[in-house]
Amino acid sequence: MLFSSVSPSWQKRHVSAMLTVVGRALAAASRTDAEIRREIRAFPSGLEIEMKVLPAGPGFRLKVTPEGELTLIKPSPSKADLVIGWKHLSHAFLALTFQESTARSFANDRLIADGSVDHAVRLVRCLNRLESLILPRFLARLAVKRYPDDLGLREKSLAATRICALSLTSLLPWK
Repeated sequence: MLFSSVSPSWQKRHVSAMLTVVGRALAAASRTDAEIRREIRAFPSGLEIEMKVLPAGPGFRLKVTPEGELTLIKPSPSKADLVIGWKHLSHAFLALTFQESTARSFANDRLIADGSVDHAVRLVRCLNRLESLILPRFLARLAVKRYPDDLGLREKSLAATRICALSLTSLLPWK
């Protein structure tokens, strides 16, 4: 593995930062991208989704609004309706440094889904679309199973700009 000598403390920092970005970007993409919005609207309103390193590592928690969008919520001790969890910090590090795709993480039994399988598959499609939109093509091809052939530079650039802008504004203290 490319980053196998990285200390656990640095791995935790990287995973924590990346999951913060992914959570905010997924919430933003649910407002701006038609494909992701269509997938999210198929979830029941009030569904809570958590993605984290098990058992109590870094992660994020989202809730589906009545409008069919995702919003970040504070983690709580109650179990989310869908929990996507990496079994170990080093497994999350592999995926979040693009050494292993989400699909490969599931196949290698490093990532588990606790909840409805159809919800988990739908969320993975959203994550794949998000990664295809916001990552440079060479990284996105490593991160997703199939990079969309019809994703042009103009569409990708506009979508990435919208998603990143909304993600950054969610960090503002007066928002």
